[in-house]
Amino acid sequence: MLPEAFLENMRRLLGAEYDAFFEALGHEPRRALRLNRLKRQSDGRNAADIFSPAPGKAAFARLEKVPWAEDGYYYDSSDQPGRHPLHHAGAYYIQEPSAMAPAGLLDVKPGDRVLDLCAAPGGKSTQLAAKLNGSGLLVCNEINPARAAVLSQNIERMGICNALVTNEQPERLALFFPGYFDRVLVDAPCSGEGMFRKNDCACEEWSPENVALCCQRQDHILDQAAEMLCPGGLLVYSTCTFSPSENEGSVVRFLKRHEDFSLKPIDFSPFGNVSCTGRTDWCGEACDDPRLSCLESTLRLWPHMIQGEGHFAALFQKEGGKTATDEKSARSREITGLREKDLRDLKDFCSENLLLSGGALSQSLQEAVGAYGNFGFVNFGDNLYLAPAAFLNPKGIRVLRAGLHLGQQKKNRFEPSHALALALSPAHASHIWDMDSSGTETAAYLNGQTFPAAKENGWY
Repeated sequence: MLPEAFLENMRRLLGAEYDAFFEALGHEPRRALRLNRLKRQSDGRNAADIFSPAPGKAAFARLEKVPWAEDGYYYDSSDQPGRHPLHHAGAYYIQEPSAMAPAGLLDVKPGDRVLDLCAAPGGKSTQLAAKLNGSGLLVCNEINPARAAVLSQNIERMGICNALVTNEQPERLALFFPGYFDRVLVDAPCSGEGMFRKNDCACEEWSPENVALCCQRQDHILDQAAEMLCPGGLLVYSTCTFSPSENEGSVVRFLKRHEDFSLKPIDFSPFGNVSCTGRTDWCGEACDDPRLSCLESTLRLWPHMIQGEGHFAALFQKEGGKTATDEKSARSREITGLREKDLRDLKDFCSENLLLSGGALSQSLQEAVGAYGNFGFVNFGDNLYLAPAAFLNPKGIRVLRAGLHLGQQKKNRFEPSHALALALSPAHASHIWDMDSSGTETAAYLNGQTFPAAKENGWY
């Protein structure tokens, strides 16, 4: 039961294309998942290597490549990957196929400082983390506390070690991170028109008034994102709506407020031989500014043209470039972390239960969990984290996760966390318990039951 005012808007906008669009909304949506390169076996192969649809490797019989997403695959509607033990193990993330597009536009490289400003439930954050490959810093923020908790759980499940999960207002973060990030993603809260055929709640909550409210909220969030982007950095703005005022309109309003930003062209070739450009004639503004005439370089995904839901994305660049002073300022804010001589219980745990390379404890632990670069140990009460050095002193902002949660420092002993188990490569564990993913033992374990284990004592 689609809102009539929404349908009337789409008739006016799409003209001759409307019938194909309306018919597509009645079709079953395509489902997809993204394989996780951060999860490794003892032989060094990652989940994308093992489960991608190549001869003798396919974990699901009917995987089909999503053309615009690295490691993204459609799966058949008869499959239920969300119930499979591999999902609990973080081997993949179930994600709507069109929603995989925006993170790929940011050109993230290992070592970058990246912000996902509206991150829950975590699909795009986990995509960005895969691009970083265990180095640099990923800050994932969500303003809603309940959704932020889900975001933190997904960061843990996917074995991500270099993420800071925060639960803050965008303007609060902007005070802590002025001009700090190389890349920023704003997947803005929107009216959700692009999700109507898969989300009944989005239909029920839609109204012209809500669209106008979303525009105001998007403008505010984008302004804070602009403050946190460093000179020369890239910003992606995305929505899952068709509304011109929330898409092309938001882009135009942003460019008028920020003369130091411009649009960059997007490569449309992965989306096939279809029209997926933004519409200059839908922006509602006179495009005399040459920066505004580039709206056709923004991305619109339509359910009647691709195998995915409705989505919009724009790629901005901030003028200028990072200077030596900028880098010196960023390094001056890095953490030094706890001294290793004060981590006796952690050292004892590692010597008994992990196979480490020796040398500095932080470096050998980083190797075991796939973390690269400069990391240090930080405490939150009894909880010990391995955190990227770029992690700032969080006093004054709400932090749910500060890098990799290693465990708790109890009295005279160290108790490892589930997050550490999910991040470790099996090659670095002294004790491993292999379980058949289709076995009753695995199902019982995932339901919270115990199982018999006739091996030597220790952490597995």
